[in-house]
Amino acid sequence: MQPKLVFVINYFYPDYASTGQLMTELCESLTRDFSITVIAAQPGYSEGFEKKRSKLIEVEKWRNMKVIRLSLPKVNKKSKFSRLKYILQYFVLANFVLLKEKNVDLIYTISQPPILGGLIGTMGKLLKRTKHVYNIQDFNPEQAAAVNYTGGIVHSMAKKVDILNCKYADHIILVGNDMKETLENRFNQSSVPMHTVINNWTNEEEIVPLEKSNVEVNRFIKEHSLEDKFIIMYSGNLGLYYDLENLIRITSEFKDNDNIHFLFVGEGASKSTMETYVADNKIRNVTFLPYQSKEFIKYSLNAADAHLVVNQKGIKGVSVPSKIYGVMAAGKPILGVLEEGSEADTLIRTSESGFVSEPQDYNSLVNHINLLASMDFEARKTMGLRGRKYLEQHLTKEKSLAKYKELLTQLVK
Repeated sequence: MQPKLVFVINYFYPDYASTGQLMTELCESLTRDFSITVIAAQPGYSEGFEKKRSKLIEVEKWRNMKVIRLSLPKVNKKSKFSRLKYILQYFVLANFVLLKEKNVDLIYTISQPPILGGLIGTMGKLLKRTKHVYNIQDFNPEQAAAVNYTGGIVHSMAKKVDILNCKYADHIILVGNDMKETLENRFNQSSVPMHTVINNWTNEEEIVPLEKSNVEVNRFIKEHSLEDKFIIMYSGNLGLYYDLENLIRITSEFKDNDNIHFLFVGEGASKSTMETYVADNKIRNVTFLPYQSKEFIKYSLNAADAHLVVNQKGIKGVSVPSKIYGVMAAGKPILGVLEEGSEADTLIRTSESGFVSEPQDYNSLVNHINLLASMDFEARKTMGLRGRKYLEQHLTKEKSLAKYKELLTQLVK
């Protein structure tokens, strides 16, 4: 009989959220060797969401997996109360469903929702007498504190709970080498829990470098009236942890430049603030689009001449922007706004695939945009393809999934 793994992961197919796509591909890769059960919320970033909320808990079979969907309230990401309501309902339902599962060999949780994702695994381990793997995609409350979202006693209590989650986990998976230091600091460099760094990925066989002359890429460009533009794209979550509500202000430096166009693709809590700034300042060379489907993103990414990969100040060692893998796979130059020594910063500098500015150093970013735009086409192309080459050598999907399989197999022996 195959060992039974239960993934409590919030986002799952067909959700567009990056963690949902990563966890979906991870679970799919493990079905030959393990019996997989997934506990996830009904998709919030995909079409048909409303149609699927008829029952509080729904069970379905999908690609040899048992998937248990939890119906949750819509969340307004700018409202702490709305977020709290969503998180608490998820926490209660996920625990209820998990405790009903029988013959569980290992519980796998991620650090979403913040703190409580790990706590589900801690409680499940103790109550079901099984093992727990805690995948920390983002350290919280450190991430929330970086944008002044939490503080004081709330921050202190949340950190103590998550340290407990780390302490009781059988193994911790981190997604960046810079995150090791954060984990070690939590335990004052002693009695640090067992942990492994396994980087996130993209499917580099699906996302490949394409010219703008490609039929689908060209259609996308024409559809949004971006012909003959130098396109700077941000593709992903327009959330609170990227300083986007301030970074959008640099677009005013280029408002009279008809050659440069900024394209923001995605959804998130900062989007309305960004749209308001653009509208109030009558900036015509900025476009906002919703998330593109997983099937089409290989074309939309290739429409750009350069990609923004950004993080808020204070995020070093706390989180890694997964979008960097898709940009490197597409072979496009990167405009990083990242702290020196952070995982994404190290990847860009090591692969020589772009320019990096420190967070909040907007003048440097403006200079890098002008520098990149002034380079000839072949030089930019060479720069972007260096990122693709580095990814093929060190960061493939196959390499990461093999590390997961090896680790999980050892843990359930």
